[in-house]
Amino acid sequence: MDYTFNKTLKGISYEDALLKVTDELKKEGFGIITEVDVKETFKKKLDLDFRKYKILGACNPGFAHKAIESESRIGVFLPCNVIVQEIDNGEIEVSAVDPEASMSSVNNAGLKDIASEVKNKLKKVIGSL
Repeated sequence: MDYTFNKTLKGISYEDALLKVTDELKKEGFGIITEVDVKETFKKKLDLDFRKYKILGACNPGFAHKAIESESRIGVFLPCNVIVQEIDNGEIEVSAVDPEASMSSVNNAGLKDIASEVKNKLKKVIGSL
């Protein structure tokens, strides 16, 4: 089962890609509530050099509220993570979680509808890059 939507960006810097991803998420009602700099963390904690790689915790408050109202422990799957990473030849790959895949283990019909709506928004974000 695929669990992400992905797009490779060419001719754009890593920093500009981060800005573009954030802007496109905002257009769909998402804000970034967490940001994990994996490169920095690996350097600091493991003294390892790693490629540019950030995990953005994207949250659409309206959908998060609906999901938590529908299933009180669904927060373990929130926020919706989006990664921005530098890959071969300086290209940038952006990946967003597929909320239907991540929530498929929860037996709650109401969540399926919410996950489907969020999936469509995240696919739109990735498609617009």
